[in-house]
Amino acid sequence: MRTQINELLEKIQTLEAELEEQLAEKRRSYGYKLEQGRLFITREARERQTALKLGLRRYLLDSGILTILTAPFIYAVAIPIFLLDVVASLYQAVCFRVYDIKQVRRRDYVVYDRHRLPYLNLIQKVNCFYCAYANGVIAYVHEIGSRTEQYWCPIKHAARVRGTHRRYDEFLEYGDVSDYPDSLESQRDDLRREADDPPAP
Repeated sequence: MRTQINELLEKIQTLEAELEEQLAEKRRSYGYKLEQGRLFITREARERQTALKLGLRRYLLDSGILTILTAPFIYAVAIPIFLLDVVASLYQAVCFRVYDIKQVRRRDYVVYDRHRLPYLNLIQKVNCFYCAYANGVIAYVHEIGSRTEQYWCPIKHAARVRGTHRRYDEFLEYGDVSDYPDSLESQRDDLRREADDPPAP
């Protein structure tokens, strides 16, 4: 069973590599490319996108009053997200050093690049900045949580769970008591040896 799972995981990794190649080709068709983490947009793409930019007045009129009235509710969530960011960063800075686990690189999850899109107006750029921060922090904390779970409790649930992290498939099967002590140590050793986060697709 474990061999079949490993084979499936290898197939997934191969497909992810193929997907990355396809995405790179798609980026080129839109007039931009990423080289060593740096973004390059062609002049033609920049001119084409700038022509699509919606002015602030038109943008606000098209949004509608109800949408505008919900903005405070959306942005109020920034406070708990900021606190989560701070607490999770502090947690891993202290605990992961004690556990000898590699810390999660925040910059791999909280990424700001949408502000460079010429077709976005100022409000859209602010919204994109906020979404990048909020979703990036959640993904960052998710990774911190997955490493913590692998260290302390690498056991699958009895029921199928949605939204599991990338380590979950390697966890011990629910109820498999025979392998628990050895598997726990093995999971911790794997975590300590882990080189780096995989590249994003």
